[in-house]
Amino acid sequence: MNPIKILSVDDEADLELLLTQYFRRKIRKGEYEFFFAHNGLEALTVLLKERDIDIILSDINMPEMDGLTLLTKVNEMQNPALKCIMVSAYGDMGNIRSAMNNGAFDFATKPIDLDDLSITIEKAIEQIEYIKKAQSEHTQLESLKTDLAVAREIQQAILPRIFPPFPENEKEIDLAALMIPAKDVGGDFYDFFRIDENRIGIVMADVSGKGVPAAIFMAVSRTLIRTIGLQDYTPAKCLTKSNELLRAESVDCMFVTVFYGIYHIDSGMLEYCNGGHNSPYILYADGNIEMLPISPNPMVGVVKGIPYKGEQTMLGVGDTLVMYTDGVNEANNAAFEEYGDDRMEQTLKKLNGKTCKEIIDGQLESVKEFTADTEQSDDITIMALKRMA
Repeated sequence: MNPIKILSVDDEADLELLLTQYFRRKIRKGEYEFFFAHNGLEALTVLLKERDIDIILSDINMPEMDGLTLLTKVNEMQNPALKCIMVSAYGDMGNIRSAMNNGAFDFATKPIDLDDLSITIEKAIEQIEYIKKAQSEHTQLESLKTDLAVAREIQQAILPRIFPPFPENEKEIDLAALMIPAKDVGGDFYDFFRIDENRIGIVMADVSGKGVPAAIFMAVSRTLIRTIGLQDYTPAKCLTKSNELLRAESVDCMFVTVFYGIYHIDSGMLEYCNGGHNSPYILYADGNIEMLPISPNPMVGVVKGIPYKGEQTMLGVGDTLVMYTDGVNEANNAAFEEYGDDRMEQTLKKLNGKTCKEIIDGQLESVKEFTADTEQSDDITIMALKRMA
């Protein structure tokens, strides 16, 4: 442990001997380290050299630069962990009061009662340690904020962000997606990737929990599902294999809900498997809207050895598949009311026929209008795919 550094500023030479004699045990143990100056100017020189002085014990009445002026200079350093104890004659209450009003920690009167001064120094040390701890925690917090900001950028970079993602098929499909984390980093993710010239894999997922643990599990889940999906497995087989791998690696019983589909560009067929995720909606070109059947499959990464079951449906020309996480339909307003499936369906009906980006933006705007100034409590992720031809 570093010693407490004390700077004594006094034009009386015998004070140096007095202090070193009285505090000799603490000096020998390395608890205190004293520095001495005879006026304010000398004190400033010492402070420039010894940047980690903790306590200044200063006389008020000194030549060249008095204690009150020194106190003003110390205040300009803006170091809350540096404490000043002012010393003056017993009857000099005007200057003592002025010193206290200008930020002195405490005062002592001459002749100095060293026992009382020792208690005052110990009180100052308690305050210094408290402030240094708070400063350290603040520094750590700022560092953590910086790290989280970088993590957010990395996480956003993991997700595909170039739209349209498949310009060579721009006439056949429209696709857009958006993820807004509730915290600096989130557990939701979407993904899409080309399997071959005719098939595209699409993923919508939501990891249990929030913050950094969810973000790490999200990155692992996204990598696994994409890697397995690119090996040309069916959606059901992909989630079956992902379930086994994620369950083996899960910490604190984390899991992920996943909707994984394979879209056939030429026919509009959608093979899919839903692992405990919200059922997507289909916005039909004729104006109707329908939610896909609720899947009996469990979340991914929970139950060992279970075979996932897949389904399939068809998208007609002009039909749009809308996938989302529960940060949309379970968003709360200030009255703790839930946005809900009914409100979401009504919104999607109004947005039917628009581009995928317009659908996503419109749905997000509807949620924001409902929640108003309420803090976002969960990640919001939406993806839409529309068959154009």
